[in-house]
Amino acid sequence: MAIKQPASRPANPRFSSGPCAKIPTFELQKLSDAPFGRSHRAAVGKAKLLAAIEETRDLLGIPADYRIGIVPASDTGAFEMAMWNLLGERPVEMVAWESFGAGWVTDAVKQLKIDATVHTADYGRIVDMAALNYDHDVCFTWNGTTSGVRMPNGDVIPSDRAGLTLCDATSAAFAMDLPWDKLDVTTFSWQKVLGGEGAHGMLILSPRAVARLENYAPAWPLPKIFRLTKGGKLIDGIFRGETINTPSMMAVEDYLVALDWARSVGGLTGLINRANANAAAIEAFVNANDWIAYLAEDPATRSNTSVCLKFTDARIVDGAAFAKAVAKRLDAEGVAYDIGAYRDAPPGLRIWCGGTVETSDISAMLPWLSWAFDAEIDAQMEAA
Repeated sequence: MAIKQPASRPANPRFSSGPCAKIPTFELQKLSDAPFGRSHRAAVGKAKLLAAIEETRDLLGIPADYRIGIVPASDTGAFEMAMWNLLGERPVEMVAWESFGAGWVTDAVKQLKIDATVHTADYGRIVDMAALNYDHDVCFTWNGTTSGVRMPNGDVIPSDRAGLTLCDATSAAFAMDLPWDKLDVTTFSWQKVLGGEGAHGMLILSPRAVARLENYAPAWPLPKIFRLTKGGKLIDGIFRGETINTPSMMAVEDYLVALDWARSVGGLTGLINRANANAAAIEAFVNANDWIAYLAEDPATRSNTSVCLKFTDARIVDGAAFAKAVAKRLDAEGVAYDIGAYRDAPPGLRIWCGGTVETSDISAMLPWLSWAFDAEIDAQMEAA
């Protein structure tokens, strides 16, 4: 039988976990100040790139003695650049509780072939970060984008560690309070929490990381696009806007506009509050419906950006097929795009709750999720 549809719809149905929703005030005309057709090495181009670096520092509260660079290939490029340049000087603790962390494990063990101890946890859980040896280098994700499991804080990371901490923070930066004194290398991409365009990554280095770069040369060859030093010294221009390869000045302008919007909603605190409000709307929905639950088992580790859910109804025969069908119904109705679970994750849904998403849109979408669930249960029973 036909299931009655909700009366209202979200104004913006874009809940993808990357690339994520643009800022609510986005208009193409706002990018008109981009220096189109100009070299990124010209004064105007370098000024825009330096502004992106310094405004990032200001908004995120990054210490003045940390270096920030714009690098190619999004967060993946930034994190692999860090691994290829810094690892190998001492043993490494590789940490993974979802697919992207698992990718960094593969890089370290199979590509770089370094002395690594691997720590993993199943989807929905987190590694015991207090049990790691921080006199080794440690590589981890702050927020598991494909599992919805995040670090609750950085309290377990010792201040007097001998090793470096390398943190993939791509779905955490601008939505979570990152403890910079505990992070030696931090990476993220514009296309996550601020809804920027793809292909550009941010690489943030502590003074300890810079010292490693200038005093250690890895045994493996480094592609030109990865090189951060020359003659044993940091290529300082990279961290003043002199990028290794050609950036998109349109994407740079889009990022600057997003940073300006972020300041208008209260800066980092405002962005965190917006993400928390979105996540709270989903939490209320989950608590009110016994057929859906969080993938993250511990409330203290539940992400406020990439919220991952699973269906728990005993009537569901094929969990993967059911979840895909629900996501397809929502997409077809134009009320929620791209919210299926990541391909390597357990079956379910993944709803982006970062600060560019309006809580009113989350609230308008959730009744449709109930509708899609009921409609798919009904269709399953009719087919049985």
